[in-house]
Amino acid sequence: MKKSMFLLLLTVCVFSLAGGPFLSAQQGESTDWYKGNLHTHSLWSDGNDFPEMISKWYADRGYHFLALTDHNILSRGQKWMPLTTIESRAGKEALGKYQSAFGEFVEQRTTDEGNVEIRLQPLARYRGELEKPGEFLLMEGEEISDSVDGLPVHMNATNLTDLLRPVGGTTVREAIANNLRAAMEQSRKTGRQTLIHLNHPNFGWAVTAEDMAFVTEERFFEVYNGHPGVNQLGDANHPAIERMWDIANTLRLDRLKQPPLFGLGTDDSHHYHESTGSTPGRGWVMVRATALNPDAILSAINAGDFYASSGVTLRQVDFDEAEGTLQVEVEPEASHEYTIEFVGTLKDYDRTSQVRRDANENELRATRIYSPDIGKVLQRVEGPRAVYRLTGQELFVRAVITSSAGHDNPSFKGQKKQAWTQPVGWSVPGK
Repeated sequence: MKKSMFLLLLTVCVFSLAGGPFLSAQQGESTDWYKGNLHTHSLWSDGNDFPEMISKWYADRGYHFLALTDHNILSRGQKWMPLTTIESRAGKEALGKYQSAFGEFVEQRTTDEGNVEIRLQPLARYRGELEKPGEFLLMEGEEISDSVDGLPVHMNATNLTDLLRPVGGTTVREAIANNLRAAMEQSRKTGRQTLIHLNHPNFGWAVTAEDMAFVTEERFFEVYNGHPGVNQLGDANHPAIERMWDIANTLRLDRLKQPPLFGLGTDDSHHYHESTGSTPGRGWVMVRATALNPDAILSAINAGDFYASSGVTLRQVDFDEAEGTLQVEVEPEASHEYTIEFVGTLKDYDRTSQVRRDANENELRATRIYSPDIGKVLQRVEGPRAVYRLTGQELFVRAVITSSAGHDNPSFKGQKKQAWTQPVGWSVPGK
């Protein structure tokens, strides 16, 4: 078996949130691919279905793991919701669907005022009904929803032991760093592996590529988020998320001498009874791990042994450090054609940049304008398989694979099915 992507990353000392290097698999251990979503909302915050129903949706469709990540709350304890509120979000049929699928879990009461309330069951109550060893895993998480001067700073923490309150900060960067460190501290104290990642940078135009670069403790972010309101493609004054990724990683590796960010795909699902809105099934991660349990899954992610997808499945993703080759092969679908692009920044790139300004020449709080040398296509191959051979001149290389097929449930106009591998071929002195 060739050296895979995660073995390369381990040689340059990728660190987990607990502060030490992780091995996603010992050499010689067998691994499998596991599909999962790490950004999911339920009635516990601003979603519109019961968590059992949501978990069943993912399990029934072949997902292997799911993190429930409601805003600033864990699915624990007593939480009752008025039936009128549930119906206003989810429609009159929501309770009936829930009773049909999970009748034994449904608890309701009538208040002294005559209002019917339904209990939202905690994760501990229903996970035994849905989890199956080797088939489906539920992980407890939270979307830490913070803000700075009205700018939303949201981060997901997966596999928590306790709720993490938003810490805040005087700047966006400080808020990201503070919340990240709070999660790292919990992980250190409990010895429990935790993943924390930055959500949807372009939501509310809150986070710039420079913010992503300079909070070097953060190692993960959402390169694709399936919510239609997160400005995935940017606009005239803000670059697309994928472009921000390359800018941030170029700054990290060249200027800051720090490891790059890895990109996740997520649903950010909220709406389960309609065909529009923030619906499930749009984005996910495929993780190469030794087993389906939190430690194995999060170890593999922390080591970078995963790819993000919005519809393309990969048969092979291997980086051979000795040979200096990145190999990608698609698991093709009938009648679909594929374009594989190897994207990166060369060491002699144009380092100049300039601020963005509005029509009145006022400086905008937005990612600076950088040369197209950053994140340019180094090689393009039409077909389901390709190999890129590094020349030694790259700061990093990653692959993006695009299908000719439109997305089954697009979050933006003209969306195609895609997959994104993690940056490889990079090195950091002393790391």
